[in-house]
Amino acid sequence: MKREVTDQYTLVEAFVGRKRANSFSKRYHFTSLPIRSSVSLARLHSAETGRPAYAPLVMFKALLLAQWYGLSDMGLEESLNDRLSFRRFAGLGLDGDTPDHTTLCRFRNDLAVTGLTEKLFEEMNRQLERLGLVLKRGTLIDATLVEAATRPPAFGSDEEAADPEAAFGRRTGRNGSTYGFKAHVAVDEGSILIRDAVLTPANVNDTVVADELIQGDERAVYADAAYDTHDRRAALKARGIKDGIMHRPNKHHPELPRWQRRRNRAISAIRARVETIFAILKRHYGYVRVCYRGLIKNQSHLHLLCIALNLRRAVVLTR
Repeated sequence: MKREVTDQYTLVEAFVGRKRANSFSKRYHFTSLPIRSSVSLARLHSAETGRPAYAPLVMFKALLLAQWYGLSDMGLEESLNDRLSFRRFAGLGLDGDTPDHTTLCRFRNDLAVTGLTEKLFEEMNRQLERLGLVLKRGTLIDATLVEAATRPPAFGSDEEAADPEAAFGRRTGRNGSTYGFKAHVAVDEGSILIRDAVLTPANVNDTVVADELIQGDERAVYADAAYDTHDRRAALKARGIKDGIMHRPNKHHPELPRWQRRRNRAISAIRARVETIFAILKRHYGYVRVCYRGLIKNQSHLHLLCIALNLRRAVVLTR
């Protein structure tokens, strides 16, 4: 059995649409946040017997609240109990029960295991495109290191890692290393909306997943010198996409000629806007350290963060 939820607006239209009087709605400009049936949340079936299950849509909206407000499962449970605005946003009745922290945790894990968080992210981006918010003028590509949820194994020891999918990674030109993961993102140049996001162990080179982040419908791709390869430049040219990748020295050309240095400075000013995304993720969403063990759950969490960030960005773009 399943509790009912009203389905009136798309994910993005509802979020950036009409306003309510309470302060929470004034801040985010929404009435409700349904998702069209093209996203198969129905795959998360409830049992035929027992108490009615909460609608997947209600649970998903509750998880969004957790991202915006930095809430743990326990904190989200308490807020859904105490805050009228949270209940209204999630679609919970004033006199009804609210999901407890174990129910919220199970739902989040189900999203990760079934891969539905990625599908929700893709559906949200399709809706953003239909609203004309994704400009496709260019794609900014970059990556950032994120610490693991567990402590790193002792250096030089045979100690087994608590998270075997985490690894040590180092940023070029910086001292020290980070034990954890690396978040690779593709950001729309004009709108600063996240179009794609991939999580890997921290020791995976930036250039390995770069081709996955190129959308194919943009007019240009901008990236720093870590993404500089002859094959990538040739591929961009073949697809009619402007090459905005910075040049780097090599053993044959240890010093860049003047025109390449000038070109790098011009590209740097454009591609630097991707750093805004990392600053928001880390400062406002606390994405300095992942929350879970393993790639599957953390990749799902990254997509959930991207959905939350894009929705807030969409509000700004439609004001």
